[in-house]
This record gives sequence, C-alpha cells and structure tokens, in this order.
Amino acid sequence: PETLQGLDALLFDLQDVGVRVYTFVWTMCLAMEACRDAGVQFVVLDRPNPINGIDREGPILKPGFESFVGLHPLPLRHGLSAGEIALLANERFGIGCEVDVVPCIEWDRTEWFDATGFPFVPPSPNLPTLDSCTVYPGMVLLEGTNLSEGRGTTLPFELFGAPYLDPFELVDTLGEFELPGIAFRPCSFEPTFQKYAGQMCGGAQLHVTDRDSFLPVETAVAIVHSAKTLAPNGLHWLTPPYEYEHEKMPIDILWGSSELRDTIDSDGDLGELLDRCTIEIAEFDGLAEAYLLYD
Repeated sequence: PETLQGLDALLFDLQDVGVRVYTFVWTMCLAMEACRDAGVQFVVLDRPNPINGIDREGPILKPGFESFVGLHPLPLRHGLSAGEIALLANERFGIGCEVDVVPCIEWDRTEWFDATGFPFVPPSPNLPTLDSCTVYPGMVLLEGTNLSEGRGTTLPFELFGAPYLDPFELVDTLGEFELPGIAFRPCSFEPTFQKYAGQMCGGAQLHVTDRDSFLPVETAVAIVHSAKTLAPNGLHWLTPPYEYEHEKMPIDILWGSSELRDTIDSDGDLGELLDRCTIEIAEFDGLAEAYLLYD
C-alpha cells in the first residue's frame, strides 16, 4: 500500500499476447485490487490482441485451479484485449476498483498485429516474433511436460521435442490427426539452456500454413498425445514448483483443470475433451460480449 500513497492513478501499459497463462494480465488484476484498496484510479492504456480478437480456443479455468498463470475463468486463448479483461474482471470477477480504459484507435478486432502497421516488439524474450505468439496458446502447454518447447533455441515454441523421440515417427503420428493450417517438419535440435541443454532432441518444427484455420490448442494436445503414444515411458508430467505454485501440477494450472492430464493418462477420448472446450467457449462468448470495446 505504501507504494501507492500520493498517486492520482496507476497506468497499465503492457503488450499482452492473448493467452490466459501469460501473466501480464494477472499482474494487471492484482494491481487493480491494490488500487481498489488504496482508493487509487487504475488506467489501462489498451493495445491490440496480437493474435486477433475474435478467435477463442481451449478450456475455461476451473475453480480450484487458480494460480499466477490464471486467476480468473478465461479461455486458454481468450480473444480479448487487456482493457476488455480489466472491465470483465472488475465487474464480473469482483475486483471493483475505479478503472478507466483508454482504447486503441481504429483497431479492428479481426486484425492480427501485422495489420496495425506498427513494428512488432517482443513482449518477452521467448516470444520474439508474431509467429511464436501464433503457436503459443497451445505450445505453452508443453511447459507442463518433459517435452522441450524450444526454449534455448532460436525458435521457442516453434520447435519441440525430446531425446526419447524419433522425429520422423513423431511427424508421421501427428499426420494422422489431419490438423488444419499446420505442417510439421521433422528435425533435431540442441537447446543451449532450459530443458535438455546440450542434448540432442528429436522433434519437429511447426510451420503455420494458414493462421486463420490453425488451432494451436488442439495441435498441442495432439503433440502431447503423440509423444505419449510413441514413448509411454518417456513422456511424463512435470511436478511443482512452477510459477509460484507448489502443490498443483504445472499441466493442470496451464490447462485450467486436471482434465487434459487425466484424459491422456487414461487414453481417453480427446475429441470429447475438445468438444467440452467448445461448449465452454460458447458460454464465455455470451459473458464477454458486454465488455467488448472493438468491432
């Protein structure tokens, strides 16, 4: 509270990437709570969702799985701007601070960041390009597994694999899913840091061929399932701590429940899992509509 004393307002001016587990919006919500308690106005200087503001995918965060990678029930790919999340969280999720959103001028929510005319500035070191942001809504799930998500390479989240996988078998298995808008190139890579630093990993590079039809969450689910199929004793879920959480499994707070882990471990129906996500998204669409700032 003492850091807010004497302030007229606190400004939030950060570029979000459109994914629930990216923590900038949760820092925003925690700051909103602090401003509420201190009686300080909170102002969001809004920015476009770089991967467009219409596409949503993945599960809604379930009660009991809150963490710093998800404090409120948003879809994994939420299709909102930070300002819209602030308005939604303030009213529907009970923050209740004095919030003002300065909107983007002339942003069409169907647009990706490269349509704005502004240069792309990496929001963080491991999201260096719009391509990495495009695949991130799904590939971030690999952080909950012992698969490398490409950290320690020049293509984080676009490369994935592990020493226990054969790249060609992996790509053949993924081909059976007939995923839209994506091609996989078998390759080997050696991370310089993070998972498997200095070890050769077999895996693949993601090539998004049609970003409008590409389903990053469904693609990542297929990747994890394929790795489990090819190497049942190789793939495993990482254990806490992860992102300040010391009890819940990392994959569970990333997915927003234990449903993905349970389904893969039991060789359950992935189609049913993803269908439930679609139903949840439809319900969230109705909730979010009142807080949309852009056409």
